[in-house]
Amino acid sequence: MICNPYEIIIQGITSEGRTFRPSDWAERLSGILASFGADKKMSYHSYVRPLMMDNVRCVAVDKKLEKIDPRVYQFLLSFAKDNDLRVVDCRTLIDEVYPNQFLG
Repeated sequence: MICNPYEIIIQGITSEGRTFRPSDWAERLSGILASFGADKKMSYHSYVRPLMMDNVRCVAVDKKLEKIDPRVYQFLLSFAKDNDLRVVDCRTLIDEVYPNQFLG
């Protein structure tokens, strides 16, 4: 499984099916909450991370972020809307790929 049921996924595909550019958009967007450790290496925030899904760049956003920092959560959703990107609940994706796995 590539995403968790408690995440939403911003997919790098527009409503017209075009690939969103630039190619590193997911890393850049995820980088707004990244930090650098003592080892001078960048670490993505535990609530926002880039990922590849079916050869499409995506950003996974933990739904907890909405309560922890509503402004950042809204910024991410606004970015998706302004760029006509698909936003889907990971639970929906899991149900599409693994139907009947989570009954109840």
